[in-house]
Amino acid sequence: MDHHELLNIAREAMRQRGMQPEFSAAAQQEAATATEPSASIGPNLRDLRDLLWCSVDNDDSRDLDQLTVALPEANGVQRILVAIADVDALVRPGDAIDAHARANTTSVYTAAGVFPMLPLRLSTDLSSLNENEDRLAVVIEIEIEIGIAVGAHPAPTDAPASSPVYRALVRNKAQLTYNGVADWLDGKAPMPPKVATLAGLEEQLRTQDRAGQALKELRRRHGALSLSTPEARPVFGSDGVLTDLRTEDGNRAKELIAGFMIAANGVTARFLDSRNFPSLRRFLREPARWQKITEIAAALGEALPAEPSPIALDAFLTKRRLAEPETFAELSLTIVKLLGSGEYMLSRPGHAAPGHFGLAVNDYTHSTAPNRRYPDLITQRLLKAALRGAAPPLGDDELMQLAQHCTEQEDNANKVERQVRKSAVALLLAPRIGQSFNAIVTGVSSKGTWVRISSPVTEGRVVQGFEGLDVGDKPRVTLVGVDAARGFIDFRRA
Repeated sequence: MDHHELLNIAREAMRQRGMQPEFSAAAQQEAATATEPSASIGPNLRDLRDLLWCSVDNDDSRDLDQLTVALPEANGVQRILVAIADVDALVRPGDAIDAHARANTTSVYTAAGVFPMLPLRLSTDLSSLNENEDRLAVVIEIEIEIGIAVGAHPAPTDAPASSPVYRALVRNKAQLTYNGVADWLDGKAPMPPKVATLAGLEEQLRTQDRAGQALKELRRRHGALSLSTPEARPVFGSDGVLTDLRTEDGNRAKELIAGFMIAANGVTARFLDSRNFPSLRRFLREPARWQKITEIAAALGEALPAEPSPIALDAFLTKRRLAEPETFAELSLTIVKLLGSGEYMLSRPGHAAPGHFGLAVNDYTHSTAPNRRYPDLITQRLLKAALRGAAPPLGDDELMQLAQHCTEQEDNANKVERQVRKSAVALLLAPRIGQSFNAIVTGVSSKGTWVRISSPVTEGRVVQGFEGLDVGDKPRVTLVGVDAARGFIDFRRA
């Protein structure tokens, strides 16, 4: 099976999950005729193109949603600006492109390829914060004291108001990569060429890194979970045939940008509250299987409280990372499965909303990736309406329905990605039927028992000998069969 066949499997998997793998003719026509939105500098649009903005993303990323820049520290406060691509300026409610985005609600990243939420002419060009291009953006300000994030404070003195959110024209001075920046910051590789040649960028990134470390420490003290969940990325040969799945771990640069985005999402949620606007919040309930988590900790000689506590859980995870780094990914995977999945919900001003257990934050929305997540585009429309002094463009009932739909489609996208990844792995594993592997149980339900192996990283179903297994157990399993077309990988307990 080659890349083309795997791509067909991905398309069919999307259709089966109620997602649209192709854009309509009308959406394609809109994309083909789209033009750059006009920009008129004035009280409602600041010109921030002279700042030393940069993007840090995956090596192969083409849809750049965010830029960051650190302003000079003043009175012990470090300000970080996060620029978010103004996708709303190109994608209008009711358009065919918006209809497609609203139907899928997310880009789908499969082993066969990416099914973008927006046409590539927008997401990788007109609405992407590409290097050396002037782009419209929504800017979110974060302020950090020594070791303490203090949220949103008055904007710079030349700002039209003290709002921590405003519109601006920006220019990406350097498109950088997670791996290149992380290896340099950690002293494992030379300075990236763009950092070496662009005056001021080295100190800019070191300043951002110091701010990021401060945010990380604050989040740790609040109980944000220190989890490690490596991702498997497909590798295709020049002939289009899948040759490998390579595992990529987190790194310092990924943590840096993720920390800024989490902080920016908190500022966004509080800003909408301050303007008496509703919002779509992202939340993760307290884990229903906390008792199982405490049992796993007890088996490792650690005690967790009877009631769910993110601070206690993170202290346990941090200790295990230091004690047994080689097995920490397995422990992280188990905890992730037991924590459950995040959800979207409508949050009304003045009403308490559930927080995000894993991130240890109470005010959290999704706003930083509007090229690839529809909830972020909804949030951007709410922000821009609030900045204009207009009424919310969406009512509570519609937002509530969208929250449910986005949660369901995100779950469907995850299932599609898992299915196609399994199809890809099934191709690699076909010659290894009869071999045994070390595994960890990742799911147990009335529908079956699933385990994950590490080489290659994949999940499969235990079809024999699954009795008595539970999440976190580490049985030895034998591969008994694969079905690449359906993404089936079957094991029996060895």
